[in-house]
Amino acid sequence: MSRPDIETKKAADVSGMFDKIASRYDLTNDLLTFGIDRLWRLALVKAVAPAEGERILDLAAGTGTSSVALAKHGAHVVAADFSEGMLAVGRAKHANNPLVSFEFADATQLPFADDSFDAATISFGLRNVSDVPRALAEMRRVVKPGGRVVVCEFSTPVAPLRKPYSFYAAKVLPVIAGAVTKDRAAYDYLNESIAAWPNQKELAKLLTAAGLENVKYRNLSYGIAALHRGFVPLEEGEE
Repeated sequence: MSRPDIETKKAADVSGMFDKIASRYDLTNDLLTFGIDRLWRLALVKAVAPAEGERILDLAAGTGTSSVALAKHGAHVVAADFSEGMLAVGRAKHANNPLVSFEFADATQLPFADDSFDAATISFGLRNVSDVPRALAEMRRVVKPGGRVVVCEFSTPVAPLRKPYSFYAAKVLPVIAGAVTKDRAAYDYLNESIAAWPNQKELAKLLTAAGLENVKYRNLSYGIAALHRGFVPLEEGEE
């Protein structure tokens, strides 16, 4: 299979790429981040602040690793993804977890009703969406007034780290990932998608443009990744 085009990011091409690497995706993430992705996941859960009985959308959930972490707090989590391969791995791994359900969904056309979730989150998947503003608008649509939208994504590291990180991402990461997954082209694409992604302030502007309020962000690992959070405005008369 040819790699996705970095400009168009057609859904069929991107989902097909993830189908191919699904079986070793979690292992590869741990290796490439030296396990730091687990700390990022803890930060994500804290930002989402799931509560018992809440309904949370975990978009681009992949195999459901972040979904399970959110569900540990008693929330009901819909793990949504447009890669059937990822969903299949997730369903097999977490079949006995009654708080997590796996559903096929395109981020730009979510199959959920307005105001049907208390929170929505997407981890390391927004940059693979063909229409980012539309995906953010969809997340805002399905979250109740006063609910939160949280984005965890690779970002722009602080200045001293930029050159060494760029070298690692461009030269080392694809080699390691290619050896593990047997698909170096996929990780060449993923590295290019990171390099082309907006910095922290620009992404914050996109969340605000989508209609979210009180948008703030914090760096993770000196900006290698960043957490953004915004809130769906309360309807007039609500407090």
